Amino acid sequence: MRFADTLSRPEMLSTLAGMIDSGRIPHAIMFSEPDGGSAFATALAFLQYLYCGQRSAGDSCGECPSCNRISKLIHPDVHFIFPTTAPRTSLSLMTEFRALVQQNPHFKEAELYEALGMESKSAIIAVAEAREILSSLSLSALEGGYRSVVIYLPEKMNLDAANRLLKAIEEPEEKTQFLLITHAPEKVLTTIASRCQHIQLGGAVQAPQFADTGLLDRLMDALLSRDLFAALEVGDEIAALPSRESAKAFCKYAADALRNVFLLQQGISLPGSASGQAGEWAAKTRKTFPRNALACFERASRLIERNVNMKIIFTDLVNRLSVII
Repeated sequence: MRFADTLSRPEMLSTLAGMIDSGRIPHAIMFSEPDGGSAFATALAFLQYLYCGQRSAGDSCGECPSCNRISKLIHPDVHFIFPTTAPRTSLSLMTEFRALVQQNPHFKEAELYEALGMESKSAIIAVAEAREILSSLSLSALEGGYRSVVIYLPEKMNLDAANRLLKAIEEPEEKTQFLLITHAPEKVLTTIASRCQHIQLGGAVQAPQFADTGLLDRLMDALLSRDLFAALEVGDEIAALPSRESAKAFCKYAADALRNVFLLQQGISLPGSASGQAGEWAAKTRKTFPRNALACFERASRLIERNVNMKIIFTDLVNRLSVII
């Protein structure tokens, strides 16, 4: 995979190539993207450029042995971690993973789980993955250069796995490179995310179609004004939406807007205009707010699915948001 074969913005690709050309390569890079974006292809192109012995004009040659092995995901010094279901590990599923990437390097998360034959709800990155990777990194690079680890969906790491990998990401051995690809950066363990160079690909998260987008604006205005009564009135309006599916759509719309708030607060610029009033909310809310608010909206969505009374759900949601904002 060459930079020219990806769908990423040329200026971003130039920046990535410049890191390698200058020798100032961050030991850990976290690519954030909407599902099905160009991050995995871009990560492969970055590695191919890093390992290529004949790179020129800001791109890898695409023909040398290193380029060939990386494009086929068989380079001995490049390791991949992705969510699986026990007792299987990423290493045991590499044949299926390679086939998926060869077919479509811009695959979606659901396509990964389908290709690996597992349920998305039970797929995680468990501590066994961390042990396996740390064991591999304890050995010298087989080709004498960099050792690299690509972690697809680090938000799926359980706490044990994240804590095991933390020290390796925080204090890596010389010529050790971590590339993380996330669809939900706000869910990545804070201690890991803070050690990474953040790069946003694919623009702001696109909110789903939702009829009354002003509901979220009014709710946030009331919360920022510390007007709990007004916020509860908006909560009643949400509870009175015509169906439970409409209420779930509102929660999804709000969650996507809050992800953009999170990215802006982390100093990650979003190409184009941020969704809704994310820029204003990012400036006025605590940095802990987006993560905590996302958990509140996800909780509300789960309660909607369980047929809990709508007025109770959204009264509770407003109360929780008023405490954390």
